[in-house]
Amino acid sequence: MRIRRAEKKDMAGINRLLRQVLMVHHNGRPDLFKANAKKYTDAQLEELISDDSKPIFVAVDEKEEVLGYAFCVMQQHVDNEILTDIRTLYIDDLCVDEALRGRHIGKQLYEYVVAYAREQKFYNVTLNVWTLNEGAMKFYEACGLVPQKIGMEKIL
Repeated sequence: MRIRRAEKKDMAGINRLLRQVLMVHHNGRPDLFKANAKKYTDAQLEELISDDSKPIFVAVDEKEEVLGYAFCVMQQHVDNEILTDIRTLYIDDLCVDEALRGRHIGKQLYEYVVAYAREQKFYNVTLNVWTLNEGAMKFYEACGLVPQKIGMEKIL
């Protein structure tokens, strides 16, 4: 397995994993997440793949099949009234094929993102995780992440 920047040829594999993530969220919160929807059009995904401010990393096998991905977004609040201008690498989405979980692919993807962030002189790496996704929460805690903020709701 190797990890690299995503390319256009990876779109089918990325889309397959995006559907898996969507179904985890739909099954946990069908009031919020549609079933069988698509997060990005192919045109949007192709644009993201070529956007250096939103790098997507993929873990691929020897046949170049996508095993997992990490969607990242560079964030910085320059001249903000209350926030400092630190550079943050936000992990928008990290997924490993559900059939391959437990093989440390996700940990390697996460560590690759952290190494990239260090190399690029980011201050921190952040992400959001839905509480409905207990497996992901445990995974991120095992990687050493701690809560930065908590979103709360009251359904009316």
